[in-house]
Amino acid sequence: MNVELVNTGTELLLGDTINTNAAWIGQRLAALGIQVARQTIVPDGAVIRTAIAEAAQRADVVLVSGGLGPTNDDLTRESTAELLNLGMELNAEVMQHLSDYFAKRGKPVSLATQRQAMVPHGAVVMPNLFGTAPGLYFPAELSASQGWDAHIFLLPGPPRELKPMVESQVEPRLRTWLPDGISRRVLYLKVTGVGESDIVEAVEKELEAIEGLDLGYCIRNGDVDVRLAGPQVAVDEAASVVRAALGDCIVSEDRRIIEEVIVQLLSERGEWLATAESCTGGTIANRITDVSGASRVFGHGWVTYANEAKHQHLGVPLELIETHGAVSEEVARAMAEGALKNSGADYALSVTGIAGPTGGTPEKPVGTVWIGLASKNAETWAQKKFSPGSRDRFKLLTSQAALDMLRRRMLGIGVR
Repeated sequence: MNVELVNTGTELLLGDTINTNAAWIGQRLAALGIQVARQTIVPDGAVIRTAIAEAAQRADVVLVSGGLGPTNDDLTRESTAELLNLGMELNAEVMQHLSDYFAKRGKPVSLATQRQAMVPHGAVVMPNLFGTAPGLYFPAELSASQGWDAHIFLLPGPPRELKPMVESQVEPRLRTWLPDGISRRVLYLKVTGVGESDIVEAVEKELEAIEGLDLGYCIRNGDVDVRLAGPQVAVDEAASVVRAALGDCIVSEDRRIIEEVIVQLLSERGEWLATAESCTGGTIANRITDVSGASRVFGHGWVTYANEAKHQHLGVPLELIETHGAVSEEVARAMAEGALKNSGADYALSVTGIAGPTGGTPEKPVGTVWIGLASKNAETWAQKKFSPGSRDRFKLLTSQAALDMLRRRMLGIGVR
């Protein structure tokens, strides 16, 4: 099955908005055994018609995102109707959805917004449960007038609207068009605490010997995704190789990131986490609270950037800081233990380090950090890490290492 993506939006070409839709769709289709053949990005406006026409001549399925809104440069709907020689009419169901949507917000439906209720003849409306513009599906027979045989889907641009529509409206149709007996599988093993080159050294030779396996790596947010694709038997064999070599470093096999794994583990155990951060400025707490359900497992977070704050809020003795320095194993332990005591949580993570670019010394260069983990009825852990680079990279890698330390303790795995 040949699938092409057409993404419209001047902001995508200017770099003001990152095209996350294309990446997400590519991943979803790969899981179905479908590889996207081509992606095209065009600015807002009438050029979308040419882009759709070119894609429809080559592809079995064309997925178009963006340009369905109420403004005068949102022309995807109208351009597709003109391209396929289809008239348009006001759709009563879509109009009712718009009326209900704006009534809840105490607003009338403007004339500009009513454009979104215009539906080309023969197109199937795909309801938008999270916005105003419905999606539209044009069955392949509607392309016959142009000599094509392409199914065309028009999808809203905002990811919060596009993703549910792809899952509920597009993917079920794609599954029915897949060849019978297709057995392709895609598995992502999310690995943390190990660099890409070390992963390659550990597993690639064995993996390359597996017939039919498509192997890939993707570095993202402190993790490395090991992508295994191909026939079921090949993927299963490859997964066994990776698990054997990197088992305790595999965070998930279902694309969950480490904070999602942590929140689920805490929720299942009925346990609580507290944080005490200095150099990361609340990054760990932010990552945890980005996960739905965090309120059931996270109650306290301190950002104790100044030494006085470490003393006042966490009970770290000032003489300890004076003797060993704020960036030290002793202070990291004291911060974690103070957070555990003051919060009543089951676990407390602490970080204290030098994010840079200034402030380092020969003994403690920029990028040095100590991570502490205290928990009830267990020995406090402390570990030194070194992550030189930009401040945001330092914060990301430090928070990743801290969360992995917690994951390992909860699973009974030793610190790496």
